[in-house]
Amino acid sequence: MEVTVHPYGKYDNQEVQAYTLKNDHGLSVTCIDYGCIITEILAPDRNGAQENVVLGFDSLDGYLADQTYQGTIVGRIAGRIRGGEFELNGKTYSLDKNEKPNHIHGGVKGFSKVVWDSTIIKKENHVGVEFKYVSMDGEGGYPGTIEMTVTYSLNNENELSISAVGVPDADTILNITNHAYFNLSGNMKNDVLDHELTINSSKFLELDQEFLPTGELLDVTGTVFDFREGRKIADGPNSADEQIAIVGQGYDHPFLLDEKLVTLYDEASGRLLKVETNQPAVVVYSSNTMKGFKMRDGSARPYFGVCLETQAPPDAIHHPNFPSTIVKKGGEYNWETKYTFLVK
Repeated sequence: MEVTVHPYGKYDNQEVQAYTLKNDHGLSVTCIDYGCIITEILAPDRNGAQENVVLGFDSLDGYLADQTYQGTIVGRIAGRIRGGEFELNGKTYSLDKNEKPNHIHGGVKGFSKVVWDSTIIKKENHVGVEFKYVSMDGEGGYPGTIEMTVTYSLNNENELSISAVGVPDADTILNITNHAYFNLSGNMKNDVLDHELTINSSKFLELDQEFLPTGELLDVTGTVFDFREGRKIADGPNSADEQIAIVGQGYDHPFLLDEKLVTLYDEASGRLLKVETNQPAVVVYSSNTMKGFKMRDGSARPYFGVCLETQAPPDAIHHPNFPSTIVKKGGEYNWETKYTFLVK
């Protein structure tokens, strides 16, 4: 196993570095210290062909201009916060309203738009990169200074593990995710509509016209949101379900996890992605509205990739019935997700 590093460009007078983690079976993951972005994952198909399975751009400029959070660590809060404000301990905090009138993915700056300090990890059974960033009190409007550590680790079992730890010096809210867009066809030969998704979830969150949770938990039974036995992503866009139509004829919905395991399978290539997490939910986004800009593998288009965003439900601070995203002063926030790349 090895880690290689090379310059990737400059942002705000800071050098941006790219790190490629490679195991003994040829699986490789490239990430950069700007936004902890995963730029490329080369994974084998059933015939052993190594091809890229995540969307992205061919240069730093593409990521700097990107508004779709390709491959990033997003935070402090993943998803939207209604009205761009929340109340904590009797005080109201006003956040960046970067999706008017709401706040999304940590605001104008956020974890996805800064350069993190990085350290290479080389161990006997894995290689990786540790990223560190101090988010200062008031950044994006959030209370408290948070020391964040995000670690990417690859082993010889074709497992990419991502962990994040955050320790605040004041009560605050924190709920991150990784925003990689997966496409298991290999080098984006096809869209993801024929990918089969399996989620052990009996409830998903109803969304309103602003893509925000209403607070209602809906039963998946008898709907295109029932992935418990596996179904193709195409079932959603091809349906007349009102919730599908609201978000641009596809999925952009949080699922509460009965079992913290999600699988994605592309029959044509044989690639199977297994996602395990310690988070209570996954937001499935099938890139319904993504179009109009150039990417590494062609022009962005709907259903070009699918995000499997492991996290607590969005806007949880406004819904006491959701798992809490409050982290107490001196407490420790822990986020873990493991991606295993298999073939069948």
